[in-house]
Amino acid sequence: MLRRAAKFDVTLTPTSRSLLAPVSEEPRRLLLDRALDEFVADLSALDETAGTMVAGAPRPTIDTAIDAAVPAVVDGTLLVSGQEVMQTWEAPLMRALAAEVTRPGGTVLEVGFGLGLSAGFVQEIGPARHTIIEANPATVRVAEQWARPAGRRGVEIVTGRWQEAMPGLGRFDGILFDTYPLDETEVDEYFVRSSTFAEHFFAHAADHLADGGSFTYYSNEIDSVSRRHQRALLRHFRTFSVRVVDGLQPPADCSYWWAPSMAVIVARDPRR
Repeated sequence: MLRRAAKFDVTLTPTSRSLLAPVSEEPRRLLLDRALDEFVADLSALDETAGTMVAGAPRPTIDTAIDAAVPAVVDGTLLVSGQEVMQTWEAPLMRALAAEVTRPGGTVLEVGFGLGLSAGFVQEIGPARHTIIEANPATVRVAEQWARPAGRRGVEIVTGRWQEAMPGLGRFDGILFDTYPLDETEVDEYFVRSSTFAEHFFAHAADHLADGGSFTYYSNEIDSVSRRHQRALLRHFRTFSVRVVDGLQPPADCSYWWAPSMAVIVARDPRR
């Protein structure tokens, strides 16, 4: 099973007849062909869009856990333990996320405060209750100062890792997940080895989403959601939609994303 593309060849070699057994030979061959063709199409599409990407830069390792490091804001970038946790160029993306989960008089849970970009957009819409979980103590203090001015509606800042904070919270009309790996173990397990970083949060989002509510996050896939990603979503939700946010402008030396588009995922109707 060989495919030749303009810049690469790929071969699929089944090593056991038990692969896709007990289906008969015709559907088995069809499924294998489809899997191989999808890989070729994905890699070819990435190659086509590479010309729109910025060069990117190596990501420093996380030497101190994100919730223990001292953050700094430099030229519109929130840096924590050397990581570009949030940057101001993400504002259109954060606005899109906030719009998907917020309704006037509703309840919103945000996981991660960062620079407060999405939090500000949530507040513009006017929820009755706006709960924000933030793990970094210094960022918590910034969030608390942000929440004080008149006009902020129903803001509650919860300090700690979301894994510890979530069990004590109820259900929300909207849940927005925008946080960062806390250490290199999370980078490896949840970013490198998962379909999307938010995948390890899916079950928790489903548990805490109110009936008729929406859960959103962004995916570092340029214009699509892989079958693996879809399977992960559909284990916890009955429906989801995808919206592409174009026109983003990551700097040439961005260490965590390289393309001018990101996918906003919205999941609904949790399986409980």
